[in-house]
Amino acid sequence: MSEATTDPIYVTEALIAEDIDAYLDQHQHKTMLRFITCGSVDDGKSTLIGRLLYDSKMIFEDQLAALETDSKKVGTQGQEIDFALLVDGLAAEREQGITIDVAYRFFNTEKRKFIVADCPGHEQYTRNMVTGASTADLAVILIDARKGVLVQTRRHSYLCHLIGIRNIVLAVNKMDLVDYDQGVFDAIVKDYAEFARSIGIESFTALPISGFKGDNITTRSAQTPWYQGPTLIEHLERVEVITSRDADKPFRLPVQWVNRPNLDFRGFSGLIASGTVKPGETIRVLPSGKTSTVTRVVTLDGDLDEGVAGQSVTLCFADEIDCSRGDVIAVADNPPQAADQFETTLVWLNDDPLIPGRAYWLKLGTQTVSATVQQPKYAVNVNTMEHTAVKTLELNAIGVAQIIADKPIVFEPYADNRTGQGNRTLGGFVLIDKITNATVAAGMIQFALRRAQNVHWQPTDVTRADHAKLKNQAPKVLWFTGLSGAGKSTIANEVEKRLNVMNRHTFLLDGDNVRHGLNKDLGFTEADRIENIRRVGEVAKLMADAGLIVLTAFISPFRAEREMVRAMLPEGEFVEVFVDTPLEVAEARDVKGLYKKARDGQLKNFTGIDSPYEPPLNPEIRVNTAEMTAEQAAEHIIRQLMPWK
Repeated sequence: MSEATTDPIYVTEALIAEDIDAYLDQHQHKTMLRFITCGSVDDGKSTLIGRLLYDSKMIFEDQLAALETDSKKVGTQGQEIDFALLVDGLAAEREQGITIDVAYRFFNTEKRKFIVADCPGHEQYTRNMVTGASTADLAVILIDARKGVLVQTRRHSYLCHLIGIRNIVLAVNKMDLVDYDQGVFDAIVKDYAEFARSIGIESFTALPISGFKGDNITTRSAQTPWYQGPTLIEHLERVEVITSRDADKPFRLPVQWVNRPNLDFRGFSGLIASGTVKPGETIRVLPSGKTSTVTRVVTLDGDLDEGVAGQSVTLCFADEIDCSRGDVIAVADNPPQAADQFETTLVWLNDDPLIPGRAYWLKLGTQTVSATVQQPKYAVNVNTMEHTAVKTLELNAIGVAQIIADKPIVFEPYADNRTGQGNRTLGGFVLIDKITNATVAAGMIQFALRRAQNVHWQPTDVTRADHAKLKNQAPKVLWFTGLSGAGKSTIANEVEKRLNVMNRHTFLLDGDNVRHGLNKDLGFTEADRIENIRRVGEVAKLMADAGLIVLTAFISPFRAEREMVRAMLPEGEFVEVFVDTPLEVAEARDVKGLYKKARDGQLKNFTGIDSPYEPPLNPEIRVNTAEMTAEQAAEHIIRQLMPWK
C-alpha cells in the first residue's frame, strides 16, 4: 500500500502489525454503508471516488504508479493526477472522459466499511444509475458549482427518492473553480432545496467540496472557513446504516431454493429480507397461506439460535407443507399481501417504448410471473413535477401505470416503508422482454387494486375435463397466423369443414368477424393489435374450457402475443399453424385491395408494409400456400393433428 498518512481520520491500521487476529475481528464487525455518486455529466463523480480511494490509502503502489502514468497520457488534469481514472476502467470511458457503466469500489476507514457505486451521468445510461441506486443506503448528488442544478440532477434526485434512498448528500463540487465563493454555494443549495421539497425530500446534507483538490473530503478545508459542517467522510461514517433497521420489521424470507441434498433433509433457502426467525416460531408460506413451525435455522457454519435480516439461511419445518422457489416465508400473524393487479410507478429503461397490453416477465424478489402493463395514467415531468397524459413511456420516462399479473404474487407496498432492503425485495421489481430477455423497466408497487381483492375464482362442479369427455374429444386451439392474403381464413374454414364431417365440435374465430362485435372499438395501432389478440385469446381459452376445438384466423403479427395466448392454455392445447406465404405472393393476391391502399399511403400500420410481421420460430404446423392449394393445406393440417386424443 502507499505510505501512511497522519490525518486523524485516516490512520494506517497499526493494529495489523500488533495483533492480526484482533484487527480481523474488529474489521469483521464494522458496519457497511452502500452509497452511490450521481448527478449530471462531468460533475466530478469519478474524481470524487478516486479521491476517497486515494485518501483512504486503498491504492497499492503499482496502482498509484500506473495512475500517475495514465494521468499524463489520457488524464484531463494536465500533469496532475486524474483521480477519475481509478474508477473509469472502460476504454470508451477514458477516451470520452465520461462514466458509462456502474463502477463499484470498496474502501474502509477505522470506523466503517464502504461500497460505493459510481453511476453514469448521461441520460442514455439512466438504467445503469437505477441499478446502482437499487441497493444503496445513501446518495451523493454532485453538482458542478459553475453550472448549478441541471435536468439530470433533478432526474437522479427524483429516482433516488423514488427508489427509497432517504440519506441524501448534496455535494457542490469544483468549488476551487469558483474561488470557493460562499454566495455561489448558498444559491445552489437554495435552488436545490426548492426542488427537493417539491419531490418529497425532507432533508439533505449540503457540503462545499473539491474532489480534485481534496477540499472537505477527508479534512476541513482552509479555503472554506465559512463552512462549519462535517467533511464528507465524517458524514459517511456517522450516518445510520438503514439495513440495521430491517431486523425490527416483520419476518420475510423469499425462497430461492428448495434444499434437498438427501432423503433425510428438506429445507428452504434464501436471504432474510427483514425481521428475525427462531426455532419454534410459527410461520406462514405465501401465497398458499399454509402454516408450520420452524424446527431449525441452518447455515453452512452450523445451526443458529436466531436468523436476522441480511443472513442467508435454510429453514426446516415441522410439517411437510408445499413450499417452492418464489414463495415467501413470513411470520404467521403478520404476513405480507398477495394480489395479481397493482398500481405501480415505472422507470422505463429501454430504447423501444412501452407497448400497453404486451406481456412482459415481472421479476420481484425470487418470484417471476407474466404481466401486462396497461396504458399509463400519466408520466412525471422531472423538471416541473407535472403529471402529463401519455399513451406510452419512452426511454427514461417515469410514469404511473396499472399492471396485471397472470397469478398472485406476494408483495409489500414500496411506499409503506421506503427505508431498508426489505421493502425493496417485496416492493421493487423489474420488467423483462419475453423475446429479447432485455430488462425494459424498473418499478415500485404502490398498492394492490381493489378489484384484485374483490374478484375471486368461483369453483364449479362441472370441469373442463367433463366438457371434453361429453364431446368425446380433446380441446385444442388451432392458431392460424400469417400475412394478410396468406389464406388463413380460407384454410381454417376448410379445416373446420373436415372436422365437422368427423363429428368434432368446433368454432371458428375469424379476424374480420370478431372486429364487427367483440373488438369493434379497436383500431390497428400496435397497442390495439395486442389488445385484439389478448381478447381473442381469452375467448379461445373459454371455448377450450368448454371442450371445443377452436380455430382462430388472425394475422397476430407479434410473437410475444402469440406466446401470451399459448401461456393461457394447458401444455399441448395451443397449436400454432403458420400459413407461410411470401409477401410478394400475398400482395399479388390482394383480394381486398388492402396492399394497394397501404402502398398509396391510404392505410396506415398495415402488416408487411409499414408494420412488422414476426414469423413463428418453431410452429407446430407450417403450410406454404405458394406451393399448395387451400384444400391441400387443410388436408395436411388434419393429418398432422390426427388422431385426436
